[in-house]
Amino acid sequence: MTATRVAPSSTRADRVAWYSYDWAISAFRATVITVFLGPYLTTIAENAAGPDGLVRVLGVPVATGSLFTYTISASVLLTVPILPLVGALADRSSHKKRLLALFAYIGAGSVIAMVFLTGSRYLLGAALLLAANIAYGAAKVVFNSYLPQLAGPDDRDRVSSFSWAIGYIGGGILLTANLAALVALGDDYKATVARWSIVSAGVWWAAFTTYAVIRLPDHPAVAGERAQGSVFADGFRQLWHTLKGARAYPLTLFFLAAYLVYNDGIQTVITVATIYADQELKLSQEVQIITILLVQFVAFGGAWLLGRVAARFGAWRTIAGSLVVWIVAVALAYPLPAHQPVAFMLLGALIGIVLGGSQALSRSLFAQMIPHGMEAEYYGLYEISSDGTSWLGPLLFGLAFQLTHTNRVAIVSTLVFFVAGLIMLLMVPVRRAIVAAGNTPPRVL
Repeated sequence: MTATRVAPSSTRADRVAWYSYDWAISAFRATVITVFLGPYLTTIAENAAGPDGLVRVLGVPVATGSLFTYTISASVLLTVPILPLVGALADRSSHKKRLLALFAYIGAGSVIAMVFLTGSRYLLGAALLLAANIAYGAAKVVFNSYLPQLAGPDDRDRVSSFSWAIGYIGGGILLTANLAALVALGDDYKATVARWSIVSAGVWWAAFTTYAVIRLPDHPAVAGERAQGSVFADGFRQLWHTLKGARAYPLTLFFLAAYLVYNDGIQTVITVATIYADQELKLSQEVQIITILLVQFVAFGGAWLLGRVAARFGAWRTIAGSLVVWIVAVALAYPLPAHQPVAFMLLGALIGIVLGGSQALSRSLFAQMIPHGMEAEYYGLYEISSDGTSWLGPLLFGLAFQLTHTNRVAIVSTLVFFVAGLIMLLMVPVRRAIVAAGNTPPRVL
């Protein structure tokens, strides 16, 4: 059987609308999670800390340097039961883009509300981060589930990689504007610029989401819409049915497990990069933002390049190669000298080469292994450890810092995720997994 080059129901306008949501959400990844909120929330927590250097969250003492990563971990723990339910609802709905809009606007609104994050309101910052990250993950479940409807088996790597690349350009443009404001206003307005930069990401997210949801199509639910009582009760019933049925696709689940492991490492490095640069390498915020900008634009080329590599060698081999580069990069972070911005930038460029491609190709490879009509449900499981929603890595990083008081040990602790994830990935019989899910394998794996 010859694979369809482009899904019959897909048009170029549909794909452009889908790309635009990656453009929208990239501001949250780059400006909020990667650059500004970690150091800013840490500073807010330090303003409220007692003589012991700790703050209290629900009565639990927390090191100020661990508050951000602990909050990320907590948000993901809360999404574990939510995201698969969102997927079950999306697969049974013929109005997917309404769900996308609902969660995206909740997330964007939570980010915009960070305009009130001043003084010592660290609990407000943690609560808004929880809401934004949960909504972000829920929206991504719905967004990712469009991929099999927009591209056939041989086009999914290309479409997914291009979308991810477009996202890096969008995030880079907003980050450039924020950097210009930081340079123009100087250190006296550093906190103010950080706060309004965070808010700008929420506005960006909301604005470009509007374009996406207006132009994206709504496809009929494969199994038809059926409600028995409330929509949530029906969603829980469908989720339970899916989880029981997932045992029939053990290879899909094994790939998912491998992804959850290595992507937790990727997301942890992204999340804690500015904390590491700020607290351990003693680099200025301007250097950090310039480096993140460099990573954004290198990642655009890297995502496109790895998409081309996958077209020749297959997504599975390309992802494995990218994980080897990740292992080298994280190992190099440990001896990185303080007060040396060039070394930090070079390491950032190395990461940028594999950053987008490793995630984009994982998304498209997983799409090949999902049974038809269950895309959102399976992406609900997948999104438990997608961009911005990892939890084991930040938790390990936070614990390592709290025990050793050094971010060098904390950053190198993430190597376990890359090594274990690579080993698990190499054990997946990809072609057999795709066939077992009832799908046609692409020509090159």
